[in-house]
Amino acid sequence: MTSPGEKGEYIATFYTHHAALVTQRALRALGHQARMMPVPRALSSSCGTCVRYFAGDPCVEQMHQDMEQVVRVAEDGYHTVVTNL
Repeated sequence: MTSPGEKGEYIATFYTHHAALVTQRALRALGHQARMMPVPRALSSSCGTCVRYFAGDPCVEQMHQDMEQVVRVAEDGYHTVVTNL
């Protein structure tokens, strides 16, 4: 878990490439470091593209409606924050 003021690392997966692009732009507009990349093998995704970002919280309200899931990256793997299955 991140402390107040500390940024955590998150990965959001999507059903479409367009949704990933829109979300990346929304996160960057808020000043978060965010980039699109291939989905890690341990996570499944419909479109194969995810957004990896750093933020103080998961920023779920910034996700496009076609978001599949958001996970927090931890030393022991990935921890699901929210799913939209």
